[in-house]
Amino acid sequence: MNGRPPRALCVRDKRVVIIGAGIGGLVAGLLLAARGLNVTIVERAGSPGGKIREIAIGNARVDAGPTVFTMRWVFEEIFAQAGAEFSDHVRLAPLGVLARHAWTDRSQLDLFADLERSVEAIGAFAGLAEARRYRAFCATAKVVFEALDGPYIRSERPSVARLVSSIGWRRLAGVLRTRPYSTMAREIGRHLHDPRLRQLFGRYATYCGSSPALAPATLMLVSHVEREGVWSIEGGMHRLVQAVGGLAARHGACVRYDCHVAAITVREGRAVGVRLSSGEEIPADAVISNADAAALASGEFGPGVARASDRLAPSQRSLSALTWTMVAEPKRFALVRHSVFFSDNYQAEFDDIFRRRQLPSQPTVYVCAQDRTDGGQQAIEGPERLLVLVNAPATDDKNAFHPREIDICEKSTFRVLERCGLEIKRTPAMTVTTTPADFHKLFPATGGALYGRASHGWMASFRRPGSRSKIPGLYLAGGSTHPGPGVPMAALSGRAAASSLCLDLASMAG
Repeated sequence: MNGRPPRALCVRDKRVVIIGAGIGGLVAGLLLAARGLNVTIVERAGSPGGKIREIAIGNARVDAGPTVFTMRWVFEEIFAQAGAEFSDHVRLAPLGVLARHAWTDRSQLDLFADLERSVEAIGAFAGLAEARRYRAFCATAKVVFEALDGPYIRSERPSVARLVSSIGWRRLAGVLRTRPYSTMAREIGRHLHDPRLRQLFGRYATYCGSSPALAPATLMLVSHVEREGVWSIEGGMHRLVQAVGGLAARHGACVRYDCHVAAITVREGRAVGVRLSSGEEIPADAVISNADAAALASGEFGPGVARASDRLAPSQRSLSALTWTMVAEPKRFALVRHSVFFSDNYQAEFDDIFRRRQLPSQPTVYVCAQDRTDGGQQAIEGPERLLVLVNAPATDDKNAFHPREIDICEKSTFRVLERCGLEIKRTPAMTVTTTPADFHKLFPATGGALYGRASHGWMASFRRPGSRSKIPGLYLAGGSTHPGPGVPMAALSGRAAASSLCLDLASMAG
């Protein structure tokens, strides 16, 4: 449902318990509370956000999770459903420079929100013929996004048959010309000839925690989404969490922190509440789990709901990460808000991660400079807030990386930055390292995977669980469910869970 559903679809005062105050759980709680349901959100941590984390370093608070904000219209729609204006609660600043990319200290390319500026930059970087090919690539990515936005991204849980039926044969023919059954790397290779550009646009597969060599070509749509707009949030990404949670509370939702759910209560085959580790029982007419779907299948919430979601083999997991969150002083390189420093051998990086299950010996490095707004022109004196991230395998429930391996990867990471012209003056006291093992502790049963199931193979996207689980009364939300990872997608999953729950309760009420 894109608009506010009529009250007749909801049963007022029904009780709902939501496990997890990540963005999916908060959005579900907001929409249900706005519709008159009695909502309790229980969160095992001491603050909201889930993967939208921030870390205190000295007097600074640094985003340590998602840092790219796109698809603002998703939140505009959600806030409108709750009777509010998004812009009244969250202040955004558009970024003219989407990202700065570097291969060496003499090989750099900026992509812009303005298509013509990007075409011009690519022409100067790789030649006019490549600029023309890039324009055609953008047109293809737009076709894919527009075809899949309604029938796939916004649906409760799509199937191939429903997708074909919704798109229609004429638009389907256009989508098939993009060869969605092929891999992302192969189709980008058909469009772009410069190996550096293939590397750059293949990187968008990592937004879904996947390898470009294995991800479906449809993930080209991510580049279109980013080109439609990237914004910085005043106050950081955590301000978004605070805004959604605060509005939910004003509608009557209760958020309880430091509450660990020991089990989801099932009676006569239906979810009827939760039991906390303290022994407290919270009854409910329905339960939404905003935890990773793997936590259900592994028995984290009791054997009674283990069948609610399919088990995910370690080989099917998405990427994890190794990050350094810091207050430090960058030198020599003109950072913008988002900068990417590429490995010498991109395929070797993904072979290390997905085939050899080891930390990459030649990582690609992402740096978010959180005190920078746009263009890299503003002068910043002294240390600033930085997040440095490299991709890693999600194996840390079975085979935790030795500190020596972490140290080797760290040295390789900062060597890549130096090769590209960036030196970072940092101190251990002002740096927090987060490993795949740390992510596994934060998000149990995942091995550190940050995106749920890897989007490998053209059918992978259809294998993510939808909002309705296999157990009546139990609904799913979050980045491991449909439509996938990322802040706006997780928000859409929360909206889908709320809509499915309301429809089912209304149906039960007759």
